[in-house]
Amino acid sequence: MELSAIILAGGKGARMKSLRPDFSKAAMPILGKPMILYVIDALKGLEPIGLVAVIGPKDTVIEGIIKNETAIIHEPNQKGTGSALRSAQEAIKEKGGITIVCRSDTPLITTKTLKALVSSHLTNHNDVTVLSANYDDPYGFSRIKKEQGRVLKIVNQRDCSLEEDTIHEVNAGIYVFNNFVLEEGFERFFKEESNQEPSISDLINVLIENQMKVGVFLSADKMETIDVNDRYVLSKAEKAMRERINKRLMLSGVTIADPDTTYIGADVVIQNDTTIYPNTTIFGDSRIGRDNLIGPDTYLNNVKIGNQNKITFSHIDDCVIGSFNELGPYLRMRNGCVIKDKTLIGNFNELKNARVGSVSRASHLSYLGDVTIGEDVNIGCGTIVANFDGVNKFSSVIKDKAFVGSGSTIISPVTVGEDAFIAAGSVINHDVGDGDMGIARARQENKEKYSAVLKNKALSKK
Repeated sequence: MELSAIILAGGKGARMKSLRPDFSKAAMPILGKPMILYVIDALKGLEPIGLVAVIGPKDTVIEGIIKNETAIIHEPNQKGTGSALRSAQEAIKEKGGITIVCRSDTPLITTKTLKALVSSHLTNHNDVTVLSANYDDPYGFSRIKKEQGRVLKIVNQRDCSLEEDTIHEVNAGIYVFNNFVLEEGFERFFKEESNQEPSISDLINVLIENQMKVGVFLSADKMETIDVNDRYVLSKAEKAMRERINKRLMLSGVTIADPDTTYIGADVVIQNDTTIYPNTTIFGDSRIGRDNLIGPDTYLNNVKIGNQNKITFSHIDDCVIGSFNELGPYLRMRNGCVIKDKTLIGNFNELKNARVGSVSRASHLSYLGDVTIGEDVNIGCGTIVANFDGVNKFSSVIKDKAFVGSGSTIISPVTVGEDAFIAAGSVINHDVGDGDMGIARARQENKEKYSAVLKNKALSKK
């Protein structure tokens, strides 16, 4: 049977207490990834024929996040979940199929649970199936009232009687509908109801009253149904997701020394025998090879890393790193740096849009911006590649086997030739040819006893 999927993502998220005018709850990050994308990933595992998200009329933030992931419908009035669901009906092309409906604020839901929900719906020949969960403290959730296994009603918290208030099975806000039932139900609902903010629970109650078969599937893990409505619950969801990801990686052969202080995004791939030390964060589309030592106190985002590297106390964004390198401590790399193999990029260096060839070294205290460095190059301590004139960025090239002495400044654009030598303390603003030595500094002059003269001049001005 053909399956379509709808995500309801138009909630305003008032309980998040944001002051931003463009705030969208569904965009709140969990381990660096907007939570709506977790729901989309879970639904894509069902291979739906159509996937559509219903968002607010001016929600450009969410639209930008999901525009390449799903079709988008803007709900103009935002009158409630029932109205949002009705807005998406036009996207349901297969009238004989089924539709699964999820909220954007259930980031812990898994494809496995959604598949089990759909299977229960089909096996029991239901018209509607509601995903439920048993909560020790169900306050604030709508309850599922049953009699001998048959659903009698879904009761909102504000409408609960004393007896209904003791029910612990709650509506998780995820549903499977037969498409024709969904269409008929809306026709009946909007004829019979005057509620200005119809909910999906209200719609289901109308279907029950009209003798439709409504079933319930109890989630095996109630954490999957967690409803992220405020920042406290957001932290609980992130902790659960972090534990899930770290466990998966450790069982696959990755060592995580301290899972409680290690934050790894859901899309990160790490191969066997890599060790992650404490206080390390790895986010984005990161791919890390085998037998690396990463951390402690390291941040990696959108990185591609080969095998057998050692990376410590470093902050690295959008970079590609080969194998057998030693990076850090206290290294900052950003904006598309490419590091080949067997390099040493050591203490207190910053690299921006730099390419460094194999077996090259920048041991400490240098800034290398917009530069291509060849193989077997030595970058001395305190080297600066000055790439910015206040308006424009320029690039330099340092070719294979060049030696750049300590305390040198290379003012781009400059080419330093192969096997060239830059004398320590030089300021280089012209090309240095292959095998040449570049030296650019004033000849030293010592003025005897002149230190006291300078001091007295300074004191006279005080």
